[in-house]
Amino acid sequence: MGKNRNKEISTALFKRIEPLLPAVKPCAKGGRPRLSDERALNGILFVLRTGTPWEHLPQELGFGSGMTCWRRLRDWQAAGVWHRLHLALLAELRGAGKLDFSRASIDGASVAKPPGGPHTGANPTDRGKLGSKRHIITDRRGIPLIFCVTGANRHDSVVFEELIDALPAVRGKPGRPRHWPDKLHADKGYDYARCRAHLKRRGICDRIARKGVERNDRLGRHRWVVERTHAWLAAFGKLRTRFERRIDIHLALLSLACSVICVRNLEPFC
Repeated sequence: MGKNRNKEISTALFKRIEPLLPAVKPCAKGGRPRLSDERALNGILFVLRTGTPWEHLPQELGFGSGMTCWRRLRDWQAAGVWHRLHLALLAELRGAGKLDFSRASIDGASVAKPPGGPHTGANPTDRGKLGSKRHIITDRRGIPLIFCVTGANRHDSVVFEELIDALPAVRGKPGRPRHWPDKLHADKGYDYARCRAHLKRRGICDRIARKGVERNDRLGRHRWVVERTHAWLAAFGKLRTRFERRIDIHLALLSLACSVICVRNLEPFC
């Protein structure tokens, strides 16, 4: 059942990603045939799901070498394919009535033990060990709308304005694209006047817990969805720990994981 479901997800993703892929000119010198894009995508998904090191991708799966899949992931990230795929899936979800902008939630989660590189810092919740932090905004159902990565030492509120302004304008229905949610839920880590003022300028009603006033669980019945989305992302073996030193590769894997979550909410998988 699990293998069938993974195959259905990879098939659904390739159907949507194929029109977004850059054209590749055949090599004039000939040589070994190029690995098909569909097989490369399957290899990337296998590594993302299991956390297998690229160099240990099993050859018997028929997905080519791990480094071939890694290069395809890198090249498609440079061409903006993963971001466009995520946007296309969000539009499809909205068109199907499965994207809810009535409420959104924002939160950050630390990712342990990266091998250094950019966007890392001492994690104050993990004895100062090097780490990264993933910041995401989800819709009311927990669909990831946008994300960014910082060092684990960065406070959640530092990227608040940047992340809000990066929310995509989602098409999928006649008329103007939907850009801003009606309300935004956040915990006390975002209880700053500048955060509330920024939401007001965007026409978003703030639902930010107040320090010393509201209980920690007061907004939990709405805010729990973003924590569940962090758990969904952490279920991907390659994202549970940030193994990739290069930030572009880590962001590519995050974009693909968000697309997998979108597809799971679109397709009637058994």
